[in-house]
Amino acid sequence: MTDPVTLALTAGEPGGIGPELCLQLAAEPREAGLVVVASKELLAARARLLGVTVNWHDWAPGDAPSQAAGSLSVLDIAGCHSVDAGKLDPANSAYVLETLETAARGCLKGEFDGMVTAPVHKGVINEAGIEFSGHTEFLQELCGVERVVMMLATDDLRVALVTTHLPLKDVPAAITPERLIQVARILDADLRTFFGIEQPRILVAGLNPHAGEGGHLGREELDTIEPTLERLRSEGLKLIGPLPADTLFTPHWLDQADAALAMYHDQGLPVLKYQGFGRAVNVTLGLPIVRTSVDHGTALDLAGTGKADAGSLHTAIRVGAHMARSRKNVNRGLDS
Repeated sequence: MTDPVTLALTAGEPGGIGPELCLQLAAEPREAGLVVVASKELLAARARLLGVTVNWHDWAPGDAPSQAAGSLSVLDIAGCHSVDAGKLDPANSAYVLETLETAARGCLKGEFDGMVTAPVHKGVINEAGIEFSGHTEFLQELCGVERVVMMLATDDLRVALVTTHLPLKDVPAAITPERLIQVARILDADLRTFFGIEQPRILVAGLNPHAGEGGHLGREELDTIEPTLERLRSEGLKLIGPLPADTLFTPHWLDQADAALAMYHDQGLPVLKYQGFGRAVNVTLGLPIVRTSVDHGTALDLAGTGKADAGSLHTAIRVGAHMARSRKNVNRGLDS
C-alpha cells in the first residue's frame, strides 16, 4: 500500500485555464489527496460558466481531502477581484501571490506534502507594481535557499538547467565553477531524495558546438566545465561529459542516464518539449519542499471554453506525489 500524500494545488491566474483545470479533477481519479488553494468564488463562477457541478468541501489543516467523485477540497483565499475567463486584471496579483505563499508555508509547516502550481501570468503581476520573475524565484526567496534548479521531466526524460531565463549573450559569464557545483550537487541530491535513484547518472552538455572542439570553438569546456566536473566526480557524483548537445539527446546516451544537465534554457528544453509537450512537468529542485508545475502557460484564449487539456496537470500531480512518497521513504531510512 502506498503512502497517502496531500498536495496543495494553486489555481494560478484567475483569467486563465488554471481554475478549470482544477475543476476537471473533480470528475477524475486522483493520484493524491488534493486541496485547491484558491478563491472558492472564482472556482464556483468558472463551474457555472462551464455548466459543471462540483461539491465543495472547505478544508482546514488536519483534514483529509475529499476523494469523492464530483467533489473538491478547497482552502478558500479571499481577494480575487475579477473572475472573468480570458481577461487579465492586475488587481488580482496580490491574491495570486497569496495562494502561492499559503501553499508553500503549508508545505513548510507539514500541512501539505508538496505543492502543484497552475500557470500564472508574470506580465500582469509586474503591471500591478509587484516585481515577480516567476514561481521558481518566488519560492526560492520564500524558502530562504541560495540556489534552486529548474528541471523539466516527462516519463522518459529529465532535463535540468545550469542557467534559466538569461539573454544568450549573458550565459557564458554565468557558467562559473561555483554555479556548476551548486547545480550539480542539488540535481544529484534531489534525484536521490525525491526520485529514489541511488546513484544518479547525469549527462552534462557542453556550452559550445561540439563541446568546444578541443578549444577551437570556445574554451569554456576546457577552462571551466571539465575541471569542475572532475572535482565533482572526485566527490562521487557520476557525471558524463561535457558532451556535444546535438548528440547528447540521442538514445545512445540517454538510455544510460537518469537526467541531462543543459547549460542554458533553449539548449535542453526544446528537445524535451518536442518529446513530451502536454505531458511534461516543471520541477523545482533545491527547495525544502516538493514543488511541481505544468509545462504550459495561462492560455487565455482557451479559458472558459471547456477545451483546456489537463494532461500536464495530471503529470505534475503524479510526479509531485511520487516525489513526496520518495522523500518519506528516504526519511524513514534515515530514522531507522
